[in-house]
Amino acid sequence: MTGVYLIKKSNRLLDTVVTAALLFFLGYITYRLSVGLHYHWDWSVIPNYLLRWDEEKGHWVSNILLDGFLTTIRLSIWAILIATMIGLVMGILRSRKRLFFRLIGRSYVELIRNIPPLVLIFIFYFFIADQLMLLLGVDEFIRSRTGISARLLSLAVAPPELFTSFIAGVLTVALFQGAYIAEIVRGGIQSIDNEQWEASAALGLTWLQQMRFIVLPQALRRILPPLTNEFINTIKYSSIVSIISIQELTFQGMQVMASTQRSNEVWLTISLMYFLLCFTVSLFARRLE
Repeated sequence: MTGVYLIKKSNRLLDTVVTAALLFFLGYITYRLSVGLHYHWDWSVIPNYLLRWDEEKGHWVSNILLDGFLTTIRLSIWAILIATMIGLVMGILRSRKRLFFRLIGRSYVELIRNIPPLVLIFIFYFFIADQLMLLLGVDEFIRSRTGISARLLSLAVAPPELFTSFIAGVLTVALFQGAYIAEIVRGGIQSIDNEQWEASAALGLTWLQQMRFIVLPQALRRILPPLTNEFINTIKYSSIVSIISIQELTFQGMQVMASTQRSNEVWLTISLMYFLLCFTVSLFARRLE
């Protein structure tokens, strides 16, 4: 017991020393930025772009940085949901015994993983947003929404005038991340022992019942940590949609930087907001584990 106590005490001491060293390093970097680079920090501009006082409504409302943060959350949620569904289906196909199903799954994974996401987003934006949705009349239908339907659409997805661009961004991020989730799902399914399949087959379960009641529940526990990492990556990859003028956090940050010329303060604030969002997802996944 004495040896265990000494080990724990030495570990706490090491943690304290490492934490102190990190704090000293951060303090030194901050000092060099403020003194060595002669940069005048001005954080007073940031709160005004998070919240503003609305004279007509008589209360505080979100400003463009907070609006961009909420758009990032909506975009990430939709992208994660669609990517999970795509990854689940393709991962199951990748784990099937029939060559045809494996070929479909692998073709999708290899195609998407070997195309840069920036190229994908231009393909989806110029084809889906500019051509397909216009041809199907979706853009005109969405833009004609008024009243409560327009408010609900703005709350759940995006304002009607930005709907097609938003969908193009969501589909791009979802398809890109779906390829990586598919490989995680495939690995989780293939990690289940063959005895599990044989025992469930002996009980007369169909393949679908085997997947639903035996294989996937066990695989989910094993793939949750890497799956969480892909969910966090989905949030971070959502920043690339700023190039097609979706008003998410990165896009709004560039707008604020252009108007205030306070690049360090703006990007540090945006980094903190991304960190808070990703760290919240990480904590939630840790609770599930």
